[in-house]
Amino acid sequence: MGRVIAGQQMLSPHGLVADGWLEVEGTKVVAWGDGTPPHPADEVCDGLISPGFVDVHSHGGGGANFGDGPVAARQVLSTHLGDGTTTMMASLVTGPLDALQGAIEALAPLVEAGELAGIHLEGPWLSPQYKGAHDAAMLRDPVLADVQRLAKAGPVRLVTIAPERPGALEAIAWLAGRGVVVAVGHTAADDACARQAIAVGAVGATHLFNAMPDILHRAPGPALALWATPHVWLELVCDGAHVATDLVAHVMATKPGRCLFVTDAMAAAGVGDGEYHLGSRDVTVTDGVAHLSGTNTIAGSTLTLGRAVRVAVGAGVPVELALLAATSHPADYLGLSGVGRLEVGCFADLVVLDDALRASRVMRHGQWVH
Repeated sequence: MGRVIAGQQMLSPHGLVADGWLEVEGTKVVAWGDGTPPHPADEVCDGLISPGFVDVHSHGGGGANFGDGPVAARQVLSTHLGDGTTTMMASLVTGPLDALQGAIEALAPLVEAGELAGIHLEGPWLSPQYKGAHDAAMLRDPVLADVQRLAKAGPVRLVTIAPERPGALEAIAWLAGRGVVVAVGHTAADDACARQAIAVGAVGATHLFNAMPDILHRAPGPALALWATPHVWLELVCDGAHVATDLVAHVMATKPGRCLFVTDAMAAAGVGDGEYHLGSRDVTVTDGVAHLSGTNTIAGSTLTLGRAVRVAVGAGVPVELALLAATSHPADYLGLSGVGRLEVGCFADLVVLDDALRASRVMRHGQWVH
């Protein structure tokens, strides 16, 4: 018989329920329900039980970045785990091909061990016009041989590409055919080009609205195509700095089943203001907002998914939808099995949220995290 854990509310596979409970054996959920559990609860949590958060686009936290190697990666994971993120992808920024291959190979054992969910390449196949914090000198066209080299170097699950670059559509089609999720981002594409990318296999928008042309009434750019296509998933950085929170709420109301929160976090997440680096670039964090040093260019964020949920709810997003955007939606976007929901057979990954939606307890793989 497993442990029964009960809470005042729970985000169950059927939605938000009162008096929810789940039974845990080992690392997995073996039963769940609402109302009276099959035997008295072993633990009663004062708050809302949510599945652990799933972050599919994050570069760092705790003073470290994923690109700095396995020791740094564990520091990042530990930092975000404290605010309820139990599943993370490692996002790598633009760099030389040799360096990116080395970083993929260095992180692969963490994926094999189940510590990381996979690797996201955000670059080097991006637009120099909308490069954001990426090093323009290292951007390049997505030559198929280069794309294949990095995709085969390790557990790459997500790739961001600017579809207007020569060779991009061929690369998108190849990656999609291999089962790699492709997102349109850091792009100067127009509406037609974005729709071409979707037609050949792109299914995501990397941090919608950021690092892409604005929506204009005669030139809607890529954002409208990505937003309007039913099956495309929309990443949103909900920190109040990247996108106006009322726009986040509106997008989520219009496309509730395909929105997900990402942090796009860098090393300062969970630490504070100061001087940091992101890839080869120097970053200054002031009042919690990261910019390339000496510029007004945003360079990632200091966000955690727990704070993204709180900001969204503060902007009027229903609690259940905000939690879905941090749990099952990102898991479904990348096809990550066993995480993001408290179904039978899934990992016992959960976060207990107090009345202010702050994490009071976190469990990963059936063990409470201290």
